[in-house]
Amino acid sequence: MTKAEKSFLFQLLETPSPTGFEMPGQRVWASYLKKFADSVECDAYGSTWATLKGKSKKVVMLEAHADEIGYMVKHISKEGFLYLDRVGGSDAATGRGRRLQILGDQGTVEGIIGNTAIHLRRDVLANEKAPKIHELWVDVGASSEEEVAEMGLRVGHPAVYADGAMDLGKDRLVSRAVDNRIGGFIIAQAMKKLAAAKTKPYYTIICLNAVQEEIGGYGAKMATHRLQPDVCLCTDVTHATDTPGLSHPMYGKVTLGGGPSITHGTASHPMVVERLLEVAKKSKIPLQHEASSRFTGTDTDSIYHSRDGVPSALVSLPLRCMHSVVEMADYRDIQQTIDLMAGFVADLGAKDRFHQSL
Repeated sequence: MTKAEKSFLFQLLETPSPTGFEMPGQRVWASYLKKFADSVECDAYGSTWATLKGKSKKVVMLEAHADEIGYMVKHISKEGFLYLDRVGGSDAATGRGRRLQILGDQGTVEGIIGNTAIHLRRDVLANEKAPKIHELWVDVGASSEEEVAEMGLRVGHPAVYADGAMDLGKDRLVSRAVDNRIGGFIIAQAMKKLAAAKTKPYYTIICLNAVQEEIGGYGAKMATHRLQPDVCLCTDVTHATDTPGLSHPMYGKVTLGGGPSITHGTASHPMVVERLLEVAKKSKIPLQHEASSRFTGTDTDSIYHSRDGVPSALVSLPLRCMHSVVEMADYRDIQQTIDLMAGFVADLGAKDRFHQSL
């Protein structure tokens, strides 16, 4: 990874873009893609895509989602404290004592989620449970509801944790919003690699960075209906189950640093999966495998049954501590996922048609 690529990755991770409010991050992503894509566009709700023309009008779509989990201001007390609701799957159990960035009308306002001192909780410690979302309170340094309003804050403003990106050890990346800002980085680097290749790909490539995955995959659904790809590779994060206390019979076995994971199941077209396996073998990219039954829990579920059906597959990046401020990925897994997705596109030819036959 070059210094410029890492700078783009860190900027993408640190730009607040909670579900429903993704445009700050989308503008960072689009600005980067414009350097080598033929065009960059977005739809009414902010899903953004870059197009790189191939030798034909057949379209392969590489998809990720742009949004991150967060919070939203639900109530402001007369004393100037803010109360929250979830945006996506935010974990209230990890909320107390954390710093927040609240995206207000006058710009970002810093705040903290309060944590009552342990000395004052002695009577409840023995039976204490994780706080419920409505029990979290936010201090922005105001003394009244009026002071909060003067800061440009009201009910309905979104917020994200203030934690940014950092390297850990030799090969590890830690940040909030790795789920799934890293997917946007991966598909951008795959397109960059294909744009720099000596041979023009046969398929036209569309990289879609979709909004609103964390609440149901709505951005991917809207954009896929519009773009009508012939085949699609989705990328998202998956749970690395190599940390203490996780049962492999219950959750499967996925290892951080073990390479990208391929999902097998209803949303994954077997012919697309088979081609991924062939490309990985040819390129000596290590793969891990996961099983899904009814759904993958990713945008793949919104894409594959669009219109007449889009042959799709899910390529996942192992991630520790998902939906936290210490989400951890491995740089080697990131590069291998880029190589696998770019290799799949480069391998497509005129005779490829991912269609079952009798």
